[in-house]
Amino acid sequence: MSSFTLADLETVVAARATASPEQSYTAALIAKGPVHCAKKFGEEAVETVIAATEGEPTALIAESADLLFHLLVVWKSRGIGLDAVMTELARRTQQSGHAEKASRGAKLGEAGR
Repeated sequence: MSSFTLADLETVVAARATASPEQSYTAALIAKGPVHCAKKFGEEAVETVIAATEGEPTALIAESADLLFHLLVVWKSRGIGLDAVMTELARRTQQSGHAEKASRGAKLGEAGR
């Protein structure tokens, strides 16, 4: 098993975001703004879903890697770090998934669903 973690990927994204957009794909994405980053993330999400439905593990692994990378780029473009997301996940796992989801629906109301 690889010892490479999402925290390692976050560090790579942060370092590459400071390079020139001509030299770094990450920097080029971020230079185009959060909306562009989010659209690219959406494209990768669709490709991941397609790979999952087609049942080819190698394709799903590759698309999942792209998806995680682009998610971290979106977070970086919005000033959100992995720690904030992990803190939210830790908070949510204090109860069952059904109870947690129901509590979010109650907080957001029907318009937020």
